[in-house]
Amino acid sequence: MPKTSLVFTILGEDRPGLVDSIAQTVAANGGNWVESRMAHLAGQFAGILRVEVDVEQADALTAEISALSEGGLKSTVLADSAVADATRKPVAQLSLVGQDRPGIVRDISRALAKYGVNVEELNTEVTRAANTGQTLFQAKAQLRLPENVSADTLRNALEEVATDLMVDLTLESP
Repeated sequence: MPKTSLVFTILGEDRPGLVDSIAQTVAANGGNWVESRMAHLAGQFAGILRVEVDVEQADALTAEISALSEGGLKSTVLADSAVADATRKPVAQLSLVGQDRPGIVRDISRALAKYGVNVEELNTEVTRAANTGQTLFQAKAQLRLPENVSADTLRNALEEVATDLMVDLTLESP
C-alpha cells in the first residue's frame, strides 16, 4: 500500500499525557512516528512531528489529530512533498555563546542566508553564567551548506559577524 508523509505542528498548554495522546492517535491510525521535535516553553507545549501513514489513512489521522483541539491543542498538517532521507546528516554544527542582547539570531541568520545555508535545526536559550550571573545567550544549530560553499568560507563569514556581536562561535564539519 502506498505511504505518505505528513508533518504536524501541535501547540497548546502543556500537561502530563499530552505526547501519549498524540502517540495513541498516530498508532490507532496505523501511522509510523518517524521524527519529532517537542519542547515545553513558558508553560506551553510546542511540537513538530513527521508521520508516515498509508495514503488511505492520511485523512483519518489528520482529522483525529485535529480533534485533539477539544483538549486545547491547535494543530496544522502539511504533506511532506520532499522525500525525506533519514540517513542524511547535516554537514555542519554551529555553536554560539555570548552575552545576551537583541539581534544575535537575526545577524547570524542573515549571514547564513547570504550563503544559501539551510538551518535544519536550531536550539537557543538564555541562561545565567555561574560565576558572574550575567545573562548568556547560547545557540546550537545543524546546518546544511550548499555544494558551492565550503565550511571554511562560511566559518570566516560567521567569525566576522561573531566579532561584531562579541560572541564565541564555532563551526564544525565532518
